[in-house]
Amino acid sequence: MSTFLSGVAVLLSTLALGCSGYVAYELFTLRQTLNASNTVGSTIPTQMPTSTATTSPQATISPSPATATTSAISPGQFVQPAFGKKAEVELLSVKRIKDPETGNRDVVNLQMRIRRLATDGVAANDIISVASTTARNPETSVTYKGVALNRSTGSVSLFQVRPQASADAYIWLRVPDGVNNLDIFVPDTAAFKNVPISN
Repeated sequence: MSTFLSGVAVLLSTLALGCSGYVAYELFTLRQTLNASNTVGSTIPTQMPTSTATTSPQATISPSPATATTSAISPGQFVQPAFGKKAEVELLSVKRIKDPETGNRDVVNLQMRIRRLATDGVAANDIISVASTTARNPETSVTYKGVALNRSTGSVSLFQVRPQASADAYIWLRVPDGVNNLDIFVPDTAAFKNVPISN
């Protein structure tokens, strides 16, 4: 009888040992699964901001080229001869800015490039008075003048510019806010018609 009981005890202990091993195995597998799911969960949030970071700059960048192309002057778009064929004047930028003294947006910054074309025949008095540049409203024919003498480069002498070289100049014109196009008159230069003002 004691042999039978001891055999049952050995069998039960063997079963208990096997069950505990099985439970330990299942716990190990469950822990690995939880660790794997935590790893996946932690990688998903890091991927999400990456995708939003790549799409949000596109949303902010795409409108700006469209704005720039509709209002800016293209290179070579506005070029006129000066002093016959001795030189040419190219408008680089016609941009509305804020008057630093009053804070009003009634000033247009006109930037130009004066290029000497002639190799000879240029006199000492072939001078473009940038400060005397004026503009006109093509719709109302109202004329606009420079803000002040210190808001322009003054004058550019062709005699002092080498052939095929150029000199950049600018002037601030007093143009009321709401005017979007100008006829521009640079002294001794053919007129520029219907030039858009960029904001």
